[in-house]
Amino acid sequence: MDELVSTAWLADNLGADDLAVVDCSFHMKIDGRDAAAEFRERHIPGARFLDIETVADTTSPLPHTLPGPEQFAAAMEAIGVGSGDRIVVYDHSPYRSSARGWFMLRHFGAERVAILDGGLEKWLAEGRPVESGPERPRSATFAAKPREDELIEKSALLAGPGLPVVDARGRTRFEGQVPEPRPSVRPGHMPGARNIPYADLYREDGTLKSDDELRALFAAAGVDPEAPFVATCGSGITANSLIFAARRLGGRGQKLYDGSWSEWGADPDTPKATGPA
Repeated sequence: MDELVSTAWLADNLGADDLAVVDCSFHMKIDGRDAAAEFRERHIPGARFLDIETVADTTSPLPHTLPGPEQFAAAMEAIGVGSGDRIVVYDHSPYRSSARGWFMLRHFGAERVAILDGGLEKWLAEGRPVESGPERPRSATFAAKPREDELIEKSALLAGPGLPVVDARGRTRFEGQVPEPRPSVRPGHMPGARNIPYADLYREDGTLKSDDELRALFAAAGVDPEAPFVATCGSGITANSLIFAARRLGGRGQKLYDGSWSEWGADPDTPKATGPA
């Protein structure tokens, strides 16, 4: 199974015993949308819902940071997703949050995880079937084996110099032209960071751009997608699209700064820059 599958591929494989389809939709509070309620109203047949907000370290002051392995494994087993399954993640979110679900599942040990290209939006546009209600019961075992080398902490970034930093936020947020959506977080970016807005990685219909188009975006930002870099964003969601896109181009060794600007921008002692990269 490729790590990016089409709606046609999913339609052909839907219902297979070893296939788990997972809705990873995420919305910010300012959006006024409820991802869990939307899932219950309409989802791909047989899908389960991974709640990024609650499958998180709830003791952290930061939003939806990664949970511990035992918590993640229990959450996956509760919705019927096993670490040995073929897992297809999708979303119906402007943040392309299926990439966050892809990262979470792989980080905790699932080997076969793919993103549905175009997500629920494309599935609906093609008139494919949906259903409503909660998840169907499904037994599963998730053996969590976290890949700790995929993460980087603020302390390591402050120690520098280290890997290049690539920020997935939109240009106006990266340059500090607009206020941050979270209180007590100053605008701007990490000094020396490059900027590739996650939205630029996708076409209007939500499908991922071609390899050539992705490579051109990385080149324009002065980033080698095949070399390790640190991906960051506002709160650890959209940065995963950078990691996924780089992986499509042969990149390995990219690291996620999970605290992202929610942590860095709120700390009065971290260095901050404004303006273009």
